[in-house]
Amino acid sequence: MADQKSDEARRAGRPLDLMQLRTFLAVHRAGSLTAAARLLGLSQPTVTSQLRALEQHLGRQLFERLPHGVAPTSVALALAAEIADPLDRLAAVAEPALDQARAVAEEPVHLAGPAELLAVRALPALVPLVGQGVRLRVTHGLADDLLEGLRAGRFDLVLSAVRPRSRAVVAVPLMDEEFVLVAAPVWAHRIGAVDPDDSRALDELPLVSYAEDLPILRRYWRHVFRRRLAARAAVVVPDLRAVLAVVAAGAGVTVLPRYLCVRELAAGELVPLLEPDDPPINTAFLARRAGAPALPHVELVRRELQRRAPDW
Repeated sequence: MADQKSDEARRAGRPLDLMQLRTFLAVHRAGSLTAAARLLGLSQPTVTSQLRALEQHLGRQLFERLPHGVAPTSVALALAAEIADPLDRLAAVAEPALDQARAVAEEPVHLAGPAELLAVRALPALVPLVGQGVRLRVTHGLADDLLEGLRAGRFDLVLSAVRPRSRAVVAVPLMDEEFVLVAAPVWAHRIGAVDPDDSRALDELPLVSYAEDLPILRRYWRHVFRRRLAARAAVVVPDLRAVLAVVAAGAGVTVLPRYLCVRELAAGELVPLLEPDDPPINTAFLARRAGAPALPHVELVRRELQRRAPDW
């Protein structure tokens, strides 16, 4: 007992190591030693060694090792809540030397998101920044895969169609997508007005979707018609821009984000089959890594996307 009290007294008299705290916070946010090592630019053994040293200093276990990653203990949760804000503020003011900062600023900004949103809205909005020297490296894919890449440090910013739930990610709402039921004029003339209380006029129409399980169409049917869509797609193509082109050419009916087809609707190439008072809405988020350094060009891209998004 006397030895234990002596050890605790020695620990209480020593300050916490700032590098160990920074490593701890990276592991806490990333959820794994490997991901934290990539974010910090350290080897995994170094991360493990620093965590062990911090646990020995505190005399407490900080993480439980899992088959894939780690889970924080209650001690780790309390410590993270206490140090996250001060460390983030310290990182924001601890700028590197001027020439080093310039070198970092010249690194490309790695942006990821849905192919359609990137192509139609985000990338055109960022063209002025390219003229200012910002370089972009763009990746498209599914939200879960892209958010995992963000946590692992492969991307700087991610446009996500789902709300991120990880402690390692900070996200803000960027825009609301309104979904609209559309077809070419020939189909609109053939079926006439669609009654939101009776969607049987749509039952025999060919459906066009970006996935076999009709995710957007099924959501629209549930939200607007209050019934389950039991049908198979006539055409499946994994790109909403291709879905738009096929439907505008007369292949059938689909549901699209309004931003994607606003030009075709205005030109009469597509016709909304229904304009419900309460259309389905999906919020897109702009996500970044929690505690990531505020690199100049990444911040330029982030601010420009948030500035332009209200017009989308």
